[in-house]
Amino acid sequence: MRLTVVGCSGSMPGPASAASSYLVQADGVAADGDTDAGAARPWNVLLDLGSGAFGPLQTLTAPNRLDAVLLSHLHPDHCADVTALAVWLRYGPGSPGPRVVVVGPEGTGQRLAELSIMTAQEIAETFDVRTVRDGETLTIGPLVVTAHEVRHPVTAFAFRITGPDGAVLTYTGDTDACAGVEAAAAGADLLLSEAAFTDGVDEVRGIHLTGRRAGELAVAADVRRLVLTHLQPWADPERIRRDAAAVYAGPITMAAPAAVYEVSTVS
Repeated sequence: MRLTVVGCSGSMPGPASAASSYLVQADGVAADGDTDAGAARPWNVLLDLGSGAFGPLQTLTAPNRLDAVLLSHLHPDHCADVTALAVWLRYGPGSPGPRVVVVGPEGTGQRLAELSIMTAQEIAETFDVRTVRDGETLTIGPLVVTAHEVRHPVTAFAFRITGPDGAVLTYTGDTDACAGVEAAAAGADLLLSEAAFTDGVDEVRGIHLTGRRAGELAVAADVRRLVLTHLQPWADPERIRRDAAAVYAGPITMAAPAAVYEVSTVS
């Protein structure tokens, strides 16, 4: 299983990165033996598609080769560029093609229609929109995904993704510390954690993690590797990394556009 950062800027696009979007790729066949899947092939699952992310996505894969888009929640910095994907699927090369699966919280179809100024019928023609709920597990090709509801001002999920070799990638989405994100992260081989807030500066709770709280999550969940993401454009990455490292002794990396991580059970 491979993770590639499409965009990692928090709350909005930054000067060097689009907003949140991460491409997960794995080779395999559909678990149900779907004949459309054929032999083993690359599967492409996108975690969020925030503001500005559709541009760099095109350097990584053809948009009509996406098997699914998983939306952690419906704030624009995590879903706005699904509207650009809709235009590609309706009018771009190879259009009209098969609908792309979009998984998100209740109200996802309506939200996409509002953002794109498309009718409900047009959304239904373009996307196979599915609602996910807390604790629900879905299978996408060789990937098994479990959604865990987390702590944010709107309904939001962390995604726990198990690859074909059993390796686990956890993406927190946007959350403050909570039981849901701890369950999602438990024993993960790679924890992709937001750290939008800065300890000692941002005191409001119930919205985001800080570097220290991301580190505490990594310790509590006993993860093997921590990647910090969703830093706001004005944040100090080194300070946030230091805050995480003060409590978590494992390897810590700061997410960057086009960075690639192999997610494996092997050290």
